[in-house]
Amino acid sequence: MTAPTNTFLTTAAIGNREDLTDVIYRISPTQTPVLNMAAKAKATNTLHEWQTQDLATAAANAQVEGDDLTAEAATVTVRLTNRTQISAKKIVVSGTQRAMNPAGRSDELAYQLSLKSLEIKRDMELGLTQNDVLATSPRASRGLRGWVVDNTNRNGGTLASYTGNTGYTPGTQRAFTEAQVKDVLQKVFTAGGEPDTIMLPPAAKQTFSGFTGNATRMDKSEDAKLYSSVDFYVSDFGTLQCVPNRFMATREAFVLQSDKLAIAYLRPFATIELAKTGDAEQREILVEYTLECRAPKAHGAVYDIL
Repeated sequence: MTAPTNTFLTTAAIGNREDLTDVIYRISPTQTPVLNMAAKAKATNTLHEWQTQDLATAAANAQVEGDDLTAEAATVTVRLTNRTQISAKKIVVSGTQRAMNPAGRSDELAYQLSLKSLEIKRDMELGLTQNDVLATSPRASRGLRGWVVDNTNRNGGTLASYTGNTGYTPGTQRAFTEAQVKDVLQKVFTAGGEPDTIMLPPAAKQTFSGFTGNATRMDKSEDAKLYSSVDFYVSDFGTLQCVPNRFMATREAFVLQSDKLAIAYLRPFATIELAKTGDAEQREILVEYTLECRAPKAHGAVYDIL
């Protein structure tokens, strides 16, 4: 049927208010696992340094009664370094836009500042996982890929060097297997580490959840749920949390000891008010930081996975 003659329809109406919800929906991910799990530390120079200490190798130690012992050689510390990295974003909002009444936020400048803060954290997470060398111009912090080189399972390529500051080259990709993870866990434990986290890119997390171990997968028929995710992995060397990370490279999985990682801040997150150069408000969000890998041998990685 058609509307009666002269029915006033919305298509002819002038002045109907728009139907715009007062909510803004965002799907872009903001979880930053490395940034969240690492401790916070203080840097006081753009070249951040710390020391590690290894004990002498365990050996048979039986002494003759009354013997005058010979002094043992001193075990020296190792001095490690990383560079602080500046991450920043600039926001400019016109005076007219600040005077408007936008939906979903009360102040455009404050809203843009909050978005850029989240974006910087995403940028930090990518660098904290994928950077392999420190740089000086502009300064860049060496990330996990450049520190986790002592206990690895890989398929060719070249590992980075945190002593020589040389970069990583990938090997040939191969299927990701539980045997590779167990190999790395054994190496980390033998080196003295006590890892508590397995960090995985999304596809590898799904593969990892398919590892059978020595368990039988169960389902709860009473609530029609099938549990196919592995969130904790009970290994011969302890229980590890399995954490997916969207910002790490797709071809590697890290085995980490969380208390041996820290983010050292030379300048914590700050909002800087910039000079006005026109009819607009200008702000800069800035943070200066570096990754402090407190004991590289406490960590491990499986590289070159599919």
